[in-house]
Amino acid sequence: MDKLNESILPFILYILLIVLIIAIIILVIRLIKTLGKVDRVVEDVNYKVNKLNGLFEIIDYTTDTLVSFNDRVVSFISKGIMSFFKKRKKKERNDDNE
Repeated sequence: MDKLNESILPFILYILLIVLIIAIIILVIRLIKTLGKVDRVVEDVNYKVNKLNGLFEIIDYTTDTLVSFNDRVVSFISKGIMSFFKKRKKKERNDDNE
């Protein structure tokens, strides 16, 4: 009986080890295929993003131009308002001094 257990146990272990190795090989092959598909998707997304970079640069330039124009308009208006109030204060002071 001991000889039977000694000869069967290693045989069972070897068969289980072979099954495990085959399962790992199959998983690795599927993983390689999946990574290939993921790589293709990433390349496609990267290509499409690069095509849109020009559009984003145009939008960025347009935004910068509009902000610069807006700053000039606001500065002009605020200077006009400030000069109006300064002239008014000077006029009031001149009227008080007379």
